[in-house]
Amino acid sequence: MSIFVTRRIPESGFAVLRAAGVPFEVGQDDDERPLAHEGLLRGARRHPVLLCHLTDRVDSEVLAGPPTLRGVSQMAVGYDNIDVAAARGLGVPIANTPGVLTDATADLAFALLLAAARRVVEGDRFVRDGRFVAWGPNLMLGAGVGPAPDGAKKVLGIAGFGRIGKAMARRALGFGMRVLAWSRRREDTDGVEWIELDELFAQSDFVSLHLPLSPSTRHLVDARRLALMKPTAFLINTARGPVVDEGALAAVLRARRIAGAGLDVYEREPVVHEGLLGLDNVVLLPHLGSGTIETRARMAVMAAESALAFVRGERAEWELKA
Repeated sequence: MSIFVTRRIPESGFAVLRAAGVPFEVGQDDDERPLAHEGLLRGARRHPVLLCHLTDRVDSEVLAGPPTLRGVSQMAVGYDNIDVAAARGLGVPIANTPGVLTDATADLAFALLLAAARRVVEGDRFVRDGRFVAWGPNLMLGAGVGPAPDGAKKVLGIAGFGRIGKAMARRALGFGMRVLAWSRRREDTDGVEWIELDELFAQSDFVSLHLPLSPSTRHLVDARRLALMKPTAFLINTARGPVVDEGALAAVLRARRIAGAGLDVYEREPVVHEGLLGLDNVVLLPHLGSGTIETRARMAVMAAESALAFVRGERAEWELKA
């Protein structure tokens, strides 16, 4: 019995596999390139358990073999890259790494919010380009996040109120913001006001997305919803890229119909809509939501432990429920 690890993971995960004495093969050792689908198919034919990533398309062909996989362990919370229906039909269990990346992703979402509002990346370029010759009272004015001098609170609207959405709310409340929330399942939380989604877009100074990708959330943020936002508002996305219609977003940013955006995920990742690349009112990051040393190390351990459980024919602790 052996494990196919599609791409190199943090050493903490490899240490778990070595300690168990279970052989494994790494399909791709290059951090900057995903494993080609043909390589994924070959690995799935040679090894009964797959340890994979969001960049791997685990479709019915991969799952069915021959031989049929004994389990798929994904080093991520999301799993829209896996054909879950096909896996369940074949009896192939799937595990992910929930919970561990909540704070890291919420931290990054709030960092994007602050960076976009206070023009942090723009300011960095301004200094590096040698344009900072004197301080001035009108130099690179940005948007405030905390309460204004008159006590008026800025409004954060959170679309999707799972673990990360809740963590984002805690951070915003700490900054003295008013927090609105919308989710398909309402969960009353101190200091958070529930509101319909269109009203959330209309009333918020910042909208932060924390939704899973599904047929009902694809392009949830389209031209119509973007048109509801204030011209001074910002959109933050650390969820899934296809939740936002990037073409529509590029259009409203270019026309300054909203103030700015902060994106960590993209509709056709790693491709970024060309209309976004030349804009100075959007901050673009390379999917760093869970990218802390501690978080990725823990995710690798969880994924390795799930893979080992599948090798042994056991139920993984973080296995998806049927």
